[in-house]
Order: sequence, then structure tokens, then C-alpha cells
Amino acid sequence: MGKNKNNRVNVVYSTNPDFSFDHDEDQSEETLDPNEQLLYVSIDRKQRGGKEVTLVEGFVGLDDDLKDLGKFLKSKCGVGGTSKDGDIIVQGKFKDKVAELLESKGYKVKKKGGN
Repeated sequence: MGKNKNNRVNVVYSTNPDFSFDHDEDQSEETLDPNEQLLYVSIDRKQRGGKEVTLVEGFVGLDDDLKDLGKFLKSKCGVGGTSKDGDIIVQGKFKDKVAELLESKGYKVKKKGGN
């Protein structure tokens, strides 16, 4: 473990010679159960050359779990897409279908936008 003073958490000074500082990178984010998550499903056209994509936002968990969920949605819709930064992008206009698929897996879903 490095001695980088900038990453220390909740400790100002300690006289304990065996004390070890907590660092920010040690805290890992675990994936919440589907029934504890609220996902927002919407159609997005911004910065995509007018092409429509289905955007799933609000996933809390590990990147591997996000990618698995994204892969499941893309395969069920028969299209491509990507999963990153807690968002899943599915190419095409599949808001209702994606919402139904997520609900069938136990997620709480809210649809955003009018379409």
C-alpha cells in the first residue's frame, strides 16, 4: 500500500504504530439486488446523428454485472449497443420492450420521456 497522503479517509493523526490508513480505492461497489434498483428507460437522440437509442440509466453495481445485463437486453432485442458508466445503450427504439424485460428480471423501472 502506498503512502499517498491525499487518499487518506477519516483520519487526521494516529499514535498507533500498527495503524493502517483507509484509502478510497479500497472501497468496492457491490451490485444491488434487482428489487432494490430503480432503472430509468428512455429514448435518446442527442449527439447520435439523429439515430434513436434506448437508454437505461441508474444501474448500481459492478461493471461485469452491467455488461451482462446489457448483453441480455441487446440479445433479446436483436441489436447492438454498449454498457458503460452505469448506463446501457441499446440501438433502436425499444423503450417498452426493454422496460418489460427489466421488470421480468425483477428491476423497478420508470419510463422517461413521451415517446
